[in-house]
Amino acid sequence: MNNRWNKIIYKLWSPIYDKFFNSGNFLKARNKIFQGEKFVENQNILFVGVGTGADLELIEHKELNITAIDYSYEMLEKAKVKFKDSSINFLEMDAQNMSFKDNQFDVVVGSLVLSVVPDADKCTKEMIRVLKPKGKILIFDKFSPKGKNLSPLKKAIRPLIRLLGTDIGVNFETLYEKNKEVLSVIEDTPVMFNGMYRKIVMNKMKA
Repeated sequence: MNNRWNKIIYKLWSPIYDKFFNSGNFLKARNKIFQGEKFVENQNILFVGVGTGADLELIEHKELNITAIDYSYEMLEKAKVKFKDSSINFLEMDAQNMSFKDNQFDVVVGSLVLSVVPDADKCTKEMIRVLKPKGKILIFDKFSPKGKNLSPLKKAIRPLIRLLGTDIGVNFETLYEKNKEVLSVIEDTPVMFNGMYRKIVMNKMKA
């Protein structure tokens, strides 16, 4: 995957994305992600890879200070239409190279983005950079199994899956190992598909 290909594939995905990833099991999973998560009115909250705004539909966004970014113009336009009467600040931006200042946000939310960007570690480091010390990162994504290699079938279909704009081989434990000096995992919960999709909550320990 690369940014140029992602531009193309998510332009194609944009008209039908909600039918697949904002309904059925995915909608149930998204609801689980935000159950018990309380956002505070004066917090600066960043949604990375907001897509069509599926996550925003599940929270009380009206009283929150929210910035939402996505690399796909077409996906972002879908979100803007949904929330045209809101104060949400929608920006077209690369999650691997954000234009925000260091330590700018209290909470960073990344749903189904680490498995999409060309470089998951670079994206993770950017989320850490823009997050305030003691701030929270909330992740919902699919990862390869803990302590296991991909099955032969998944290895075989992985290139095809990547052509569709996502990756089934991102390993969270590897990402965390590279960033454990500044991150602390406070929740790691399997959400769907036998733990392939997980909710992971982390705190930033220092600047």
